[in-house]
Amino acid sequence: MKLKYPLLWLLAMGSSFSLPAQSNTVVHALSLQQCLDYAHKNNTQIKNALLNVQIQQQINRGVTSAALPQINGGIGANYYPNVAVQSFPNFIAAATYGVLVQEGVKNGVGNPIVAPSDFGYVQAQFGTPYNASANVSLSQILFDGQVFVGLQARATSIQYQQKNVEVTEESIKANIYKVYYQLVVSKTQIGLLDANIERFQKLLHDTQELYKNGFAEKLDVDKTSVQLANLQTEKQKTLNSIAVGYLGLKMLMGIPIKDSLVLTENMNEDVIKDNILNDTVYQYNNRKDFQYLELVKKLNQYNVKRYQMSYLPSVTLSGSFAKQAYRGKFDFFDRKGDWFTASAIGLNIGIPIFDGFAKDAKIKQSRLELKQTNNSLDALKLSIDNDVKTAQINFATALQTLDFQKKNMELAETVYNQTKKKYEVGTGSNTEITTAETDLKTAQTNYISALYDAVVARVDYLKATGKL
Repeated sequence: MKLKYPLLWLLAMGSSFSLPAQSNTVVHALSLQQCLDYAHKNNTQIKNALLNVQIQQQINRGVTSAALPQINGGIGANYYPNVAVQSFPNFIAAATYGVLVQEGVKNGVGNPIVAPSDFGYVQAQFGTPYNASANVSLSQILFDGQVFVGLQARATSIQYQQKNVEVTEESIKANIYKVYYQLVVSKTQIGLLDANIERFQKLLHDTQELYKNGFAEKLDVDKTSVQLANLQTEKQKTLNSIAVGYLGLKMLMGIPIKDSLVLTENMNEDVIKDNILNDTVYQYNNRKDFQYLELVKKLNQYNVKRYQMSYLPSVTLSGSFAKQAYRGKFDFFDRKGDWFTASAIGLNIGIPIFDGFAKDAKIKQSRLELKQTNNSLDALKLSIDNDVKTAQINFATALQTLDFQKKNMELAETVYNQTKKKYEVGTGSNTEITTAETDLKTAQTNYISALYDAVVARVDYLKATGKL
């Protein structure tokens, strides 16, 4: 009896059997909700999404820091082995001659002194070999449009990362729902296989007795033995595929592979048929991916505003205080006094005039990105409409198929039991009972597939309507 388990095989990535539990193995007996809670704490994708929220919080702290006072201090000392020589007009000679001329001083021959037309240049060293300074400076942004927009966008950026967590969780949640219930359905499948094996064991015993009494052929015994062996082999294959499913579920949840996982819930058709199709009203905003994209749109709007604000002037207040000392030798800590104070307070206004149209390009680029997001929202609305309608059809069809296959399985079991009775009293043939057994196995396979398809269709419908 084959069952479609593509998701389990994909998740297990080729593994085919689970090893027996070791003595030190941790046993996790979990309901579906407990599995979801465990995955929330241990799934790597979810953990990384939660870390992104913390990373964004630190990014926001960096944005906030731009609006807070910036205080810096510094201590430094310089040694000049050769103090720089500067050349400048000989203002000393010019001043001296100016006084002499003004006072009417005469030269040695009795004539008034006349200042020369060119006094030339003199060279001198200004400064000392050793200089030291200690300073502290403060700056405070009074107005910067881009910084203020960044402050406004902080809350939205956190919401954006938190919504990403929810989108990631929803995706993991949907997969856990499907795999969990697929494994729960497998319990029913194993139960049906065990019932078939028990029936064929009894049939084999009855056929052997009939053969001993001359009412059946050796061929009938052999055929029944082959069918029983096939059922036992099929059960082992099914158990292997179930072991693969458990490995896949452990990977989704983040449970160590060596640990043992026990599912505590059972499949209940009433849970599947809980009349959720009666509520056909849905809102786009119920979908986590729609909420996520709306936050992207809001961030894009902030981006447009940020570049628009870059045209406005920025205003910064600054102040500094310093102590400076000049020495002929390195004795800053031996002598007191002659540390000179320097201080300043400034107000700076930065006025953007022309940047080669860089701001204009950024604004137009951000507006185009906003249009792309609006287009994506429109496309997502169409996709949601399609998802909901498709999920409604698939779910309704799955429920109808489930009812039909259940009745068909019950009918096939009745036919098999009647055929077996005919065979036991000698009015039926081995071919008839083989055919009835094949029909029963087919009906059971179809029922198990329909049961799982209904579970998947229900999960897909809840996810499509944002109610998962």
